[in-house]
Amino acid sequence: MGGVDIEFSKEIKILGLTIDDKLTFNSHVAEVCKKALNIYKQLSRAAKVSWGLHPEVIRLIYTATEEPIIMYAASAWAPATKKLGIQKHLNAVQRGFAQKLTKAYRTVSLNSALLLAGILPLDIRIQEAAALYEARRGTDPEQSHGEGDVELVTAYAETPHPAEHMELEFINLVDQQQVEAHNCQAELLAICKATRVILDRQETSFGIFSDSRSALETIVNHNTRHPLATEARSNLSCCKSQNKTVNLFWIKAHAGLEGNEAADKLAKEAAKTLKRKPHYEQCPVSFVKQKIRMDSLAEWNRRYKSGTTASITKIFFPDAIDAYRTVRKIEINNVLTQVMTGHGGFSEYLNRFKCKESPSCTCDPQQVESIPHLLFDCPVYGFSRYELEQRAGVTLSAENAKHIIMNKEVRQAFLEYCINIANKVIARNK
Repeated sequence: MGGVDIEFSKEIKILGLTIDDKLTFNSHVAEVCKKALNIYKQLSRAAKVSWGLHPEVIRLIYTATEEPIIMYAASAWAPATKKLGIQKHLNAVQRGFAQKLTKAYRTVSLNSALLLAGILPLDIRIQEAAALYEARRGTDPEQSHGEGDVELVTAYAETPHPAEHMELEFINLVDQQQVEAHNCQAELLAICKATRVILDRQETSFGIFSDSRSALETIVNHNTRHPLATEARSNLSCCKSQNKTVNLFWIKAHAGLEGNEAADKLAKEAAKTLKRKPHYEQCPVSFVKQKIRMDSLAEWNRRYKSGTTASITKIFFPDAIDAYRTVRKIEINNVLTQVMTGHGGFSEYLNRFKCKESPSCTCDPQQVESIPHLLFDCPVYGFSRYELEQRAGVTLSAENAKHIIMNKEVRQAFLEYCINIANKVIARNK
């Protein structure tokens, strides 16, 4: 062109997304992982095993900076995360952060670190974000949520111009006297249907009573574009043009209000006995998000169980789904992480890395000093074990550890027992 040769480019960058000629997205992943690793290097100076930033601060940095950097434009390149090469890049970044979150040693496996940190593998998070993006746009070809159409927000072009917005408010009614004086989906649908009925009626004054404050607030807020709320506002605007007065009332639920109690009773009876096609089949995005998250956890659980690492962690958390619900309720520290990974100041681990001549326990030269032995079998700590069993009413064993962890009544006492023994062993092996 103009005597200048135009070379063919193998890559192009559009809005921060690097696209290569074969759509491998290798260059894009390498670039974002490099940015993420630079942040990790700065973080690692201020977060060590026994001192430094609190794990929750590290979690905030991870969720607010690392994930957004890596997951940018995830819906475009999510299929590439199924390749092992891409997964290795992502795992290299996430492993460091997971270890900092749990105050774990660098030798701890990715499986253990992710589970104790309570964060999903990055490739699964990217696929999850892409699936949610497609669901919100209504372009998911597989409809992974397994229900009807997704409830999509109303397009801006289909909403009234701000100058045409009518003033909407609702009145709070908190007792029966006030009700007599004025004689987030199912509730919205009910209010929306009420506005449809009002349009067909000849009367000029109406009242809509609801015990769902959130539904009423959704309707009166013109910035919300929920399809049912948009239709209700449109119907109310038409009612106004017909010189009809419509008042919205919020009444307190389960407060002995006669009309509200009757409505609840009829709704329960209809739900149990009525056999007919649903009035509204679109499922909310929140349900789709929950379904996608459950699918993500199922895939993570499959990987976790089939993996050859995290053998000690699996004693406490054999199931990743149960662990995801539980681990955030536990205050993880460096000692507890050593217990739940086996990577710490124990003879077996120290001998493995040539830091101690023998892996033997003090109770028996032939017995390896491992976490299962120390917590459940070692006679040196037999009295502490017996005392906890009597106080908590449980039997301490490797097979029973997962049930003890899930039991919120005895969990804290068991964790304190583990930390107490670990501190003694670590101090002895220094």
